[in-house]
Amino acid sequence: MTHDLVATLRPLLTAEASAEAHATGTEPGDLEQAVWLRLLERLDTDGPPTDPQGWLRRAVRAESRRTRRTTRLERPYEAEPVDDVDRTPEHLALTAARGRALRDAVRRLPGRCPRLMEALLSPMDLTYREIAGELGISQGSLGPERSRCLGCLRRLLTPEVAARGARG
Repeated sequence: MTHDLVATLRPLLTAEASAEAHATGTEPGDLEQAVWLRLLERLDTDGPPTDPQGWLRRAVRAESRRTRRTTRLERPYEAEPVDDVDRTPEHLALTAARGRALRDAVRRLPGRCPRLMEALLSPMDLTYREIAGELGISQGSLGPERSRCLGCLRRLLTPEVAARGARG
């Protein structure tokens, strides 16, 4: 049943997402992904919609509005945040050591996490759109992927941080 519903709705969703994406400043694939997720959530809770095509059109427009609101609220920093921390040699050495430990842990991450985290940590301050293009994944996948990678990174670093704290 679900497979038939997806196969039936795919062409309509592709067309609707392509039509709406330009106005939101997002990729059609990202909009499609968000609507597929909504459909899966709905199937899990309420079952299939009684009017699948009408539901899909409404869902695309709702996701489009949500994306526009989010984009309107997000603003880049006009200037870099002020770093008023002491720049003593000891502080610089500790900062460099933490950076090396972080990059070492990032290299040990599974799958495409190392590339994603390196892009996020890049001094070039890449946007999600640029990172998605560089990695060849949809922009909408970056948030969930980033969360998963950060969870793995936390698990990698927690034993090291705990071990270091216990020595002192």
